[in-house]
Amino acid sequence: MSHHILVLGIGNVLWADEGFGVRCVEALHQHYEFPEYVTVMDGGTQGLYLLQHVQTASHVLIFDAIDYGLEPGTLKIVRNDEVPQFMGAKKMSLHQVGFQETLAAAQLTGRYPEHLTLIGMQPEELEDYGGGLTAIIQAQVPKVLDTGLAELLSWGVSHVSRTQTAEHLSPLCLSD
Repeated sequence: MSHHILVLGIGNVLWADEGFGVRCVEALHQHYEFPEYVTVMDGGTQGLYLLQHVQTASHVLIFDAIDYGLEPGTLKIVRNDEVPQFMGAKKMSLHQVGFQETLAAAQLTGRYPEHLTLIGMQPEELEDYGGGLTAIIQAQVPKVLDTGLAELLSWGVSHVSRTQTAEHLSPLCLSD
């Protein structure tokens, strides 16, 4: 398969539900193994530093906390052309500005993913510095992982459960 698939969690784990996307990719990495053409990445708040990774991917699956103005814990999936508008709909933090710019830059360079899916979670609490995910959001993570795995499967990506816990997923290293 000539595809390169990027599974990206973005957000800031220091601010309560803002860390949702990163916590999702950490859990995926810990519990599942994917083919070698799949990169599971903690994108943190890197913004434009993620550009090279987005440009080389044929498919990008993003997990993020998005303020859709819905009930906390509501999952909303948007695909392809709709993704950039939701990434910038209501800025919750600087990382969303950065990631919207990353998508725009990838489009300008003509190296844009064929398939783009955003699995967004309506957060409950963003202001709790040092706090983990709220209980309502934490409770949604298993369902969210199943949703992500189903999306990957629709792209032809299989997974296997790990028999032992994986090494911790390290945040994106910018020295590469």
